[in-house]
Amino acid sequence: MSDPPETPYDVVELRVHGVSGADASAVLGRPFVQQVAGDRNGGFHRPRPGYPDSRGAGGVTLEAYRWSDLPSGTAVRTLSLVFLLPFMLCNVAIWMRPRSRGSGAGVKALCRMLALTLTALYVLSIVGVALDLVAWRCMSSPRCLAGRDWLSWLGGRPTGLRLAVLALVPAAAIGLVWRLGARPGRNFDAFRGPTVVSGAHQLSAVGQWDAAPLVGRLRSIHVAAAFAALDLSLLVARSARDASVVVLALTAATGVVLLACLALVCAHPVIDRTFPAGVDRATGALRTAACALTALVLVVVAADPGPWPSGGGLPGYGLMVAGLFAVQTVLLAALGLVALRGPDGPRGGTPLRGLGGPVIAAVATGLAVAFSAELVYRVADLLDRDAPTAQRLATSPPLAYKWAIFGFMLAVLATLAVAAVATVLTRPGRLRAAASTVARDFPDAPAEADGRLRQVEKAIARARFTEWLEPLTVVYACLAALGLAASSLGMLRLNPGDAAERYAGVPAALVDFGIGVGSYLIAAVVLALVVGGIFAYRTAEFRRYVGVLWDLGTFWPRAAHPFAPPCYAERAVPELTRRICYLTGRGDTVLLAGHSHGSVLLAATVLQLPPGVGERVALLTYGSPLRRLYTRLFPAYVDADVLREVGERVGWRWLNLWRDTDSIGSWIFSPHRPGEPPAVAGPAGAVDRRLRDPWDVVAPPSDSVPPPILGHWPGESDVRFAAAVEELADRLRRQAPPPA
Repeated sequence: MSDPPETPYDVVELRVHGVSGADASAVLGRPFVQQVAGDRNGGFHRPRPGYPDSRGAGGVTLEAYRWSDLPSGTAVRTLSLVFLLPFMLCNVAIWMRPRSRGSGAGVKALCRMLALTLTALYVLSIVGVALDLVAWRCMSSPRCLAGRDWLSWLGGRPTGLRLAVLALVPAAAIGLVWRLGARPGRNFDAFRGPTVVSGAHQLSAVGQWDAAPLVGRLRSIHVAAAFAALDLSLLVARSARDASVVVLALTAATGVVLLACLALVCAHPVIDRTFPAGVDRATGALRTAACALTALVLVVVAADPGPWPSGGGLPGYGLMVAGLFAVQTVLLAALGLVALRGPDGPRGGTPLRGLGGPVIAAVATGLAVAFSAELVYRVADLLDRDAPTAQRLATSPPLAYKWAIFGFMLAVLATLAVAAVATVLTRPGRLRAAASTVARDFPDAPAEADGRLRQVEKAIARARFTEWLEPLTVVYACLAALGLAASSLGMLRLNPGDAAERYAGVPAALVDFGIGVGSYLIAAVVLALVVGGIFAYRTAEFRRYVGVLWDLGTFWPRAAHPFAPPCYAERAVPELTRRICYLTGRGDTVLLAGHSHGSVLLAATVLQLPPGVGERVALLTYGSPLRRLYTRLFPAYVDADVLREVGERVGWRWLNLWRDTDSIGSWIFSPHRPGEPPAVAGPAGAVDRRLRDPWDVVAPPSDSVPPPILGHWPGESDVRFAAAVEELADRLRRQAPPPA
């Protein structure tokens, strides 16, 4: 390539990292960098002036945007991602609707109702621990109180007083998620990009939404519903034997609050509006009324001199939990039916196309039910303390939770079995395809490279298994939904062991053993999520596999569940847009280089650039999940038309580098090899550039080991990456109009 002509302006290569979360010096490949804009959570960095080799390939000015601390960062925020995982997945489900416009409203309403039930389940799990197990069961048993001074001081008090005092525990839990949901994800005004007219595709609106008003309304609704669930559990228990007029009035008021919450989450055309002051006042008033109602319920319960029922569990609690499971089952079934009605059902060669919403919603609900059941079951086991059988039955959790744990155990074991079978059955085909690719890439490999060739084949075969994760997710979601439906059998007072022995001939002891195994399995999952959540943001190697879940889940704004982690795109996309407009406004051209999820941020950013700015921009993506993940999981927001509009916005100055060994990124328009005709006509066919990985299977003369297999790792140091940068920089210098 000839040297580019001299121009009066500069070409800035703006690199945006992916899930690896490397620091700015690693992204730029320069040891001495300085921040030129932004803050420590998200900022722009450049090599320090005065040091040699401060420019990139083709003489471009290097700049990096580091956003890795926006979705994660400190250990507290990472742990919040772990424990709020069901809320996050439920929020993602609302964005996975089919392209059909007719199903969008139904999917949105159903996802928001399901999100409301997850909040209620969160509250009921704390109620199960504090009120059912401790206040009602344990404090009524001298054996359970023996040696527990932290409980015995309240053990001899009236039942109403015990319940009212320990009801402060679920109230504090509501306050905790209220506080977590109210924490700012970013200062939106500070990072608002220029006001532009978005394209026809909905991905262009990501980052332009000021989601704070909507999240505030949803948060008020969920807080009101949470307190109403707490009130209802107390009032139902109080009215089990006899109910006064005051209790009946409070129960009716609680029902009105719940119905109002349900109506508001379904009225999405109203609460989704940008500036409906009346709706803000209404949701705020509903939250205030729910808080006041809870205070009144606690006073009435604590001071009520009437007799309380005795024996068993907290009256009505088990029925409420089983009923909630039944409602969630109905909502999941309705969500699946609505998604199937759309034209983007299971056609298209991918099981999740159009069905991602109900599948991920089922996964989210299954996890929430498993976490709640494990919490109650584990506390009950702690309170048993090797007690006799009769005493253990007195402090055992409701039957619905036992069914939930048993269903989770069966779903996980069945999915693992299916995964093992799929791995074994698909391995020969994947290895044959990988061997064909390796044979074409290295036709003249020497005999001593046979071992290395086998390693490359295995890497390509492993990368191809990504496509099989979709049907496995569908299998688990279906099994989790069936387990959830079975959990509602708790309303019939059927014990899992007795039911299995009576109707299936399975020994009850074996089922009870399975429930114990399932409990420890859930505990292991929680522990793995905690450890994974910490190490995913402390170890780059581990983050490559785990971080993709958090970054994908927190890319979308909180439109279903307000207690989900904040959306980093609400800051990153406007901030990138503003920076690009600033650079082009002062006369520079900008070469955007995005790896992994960084390419998704850049695609949304390109769609937001004001008219004329795209003429001075080029795009380089590598390891991009735009086609492999986003077009499959979010067909209403990312499809072929959206990707073509991205190319048109930058004048088709777009190159996408991909490797067969990459399990996350892939080609975007055409999977052709170098020298082969592209699969699509026009400029889109020239976007994809396949990179052979590794570039050789024998050690070069200057080294003692063969080149590494990069897979999904970024490749800024690769000479082929540098060649792509030089090509795009040259096209910018030749094609970009002169600065205004």
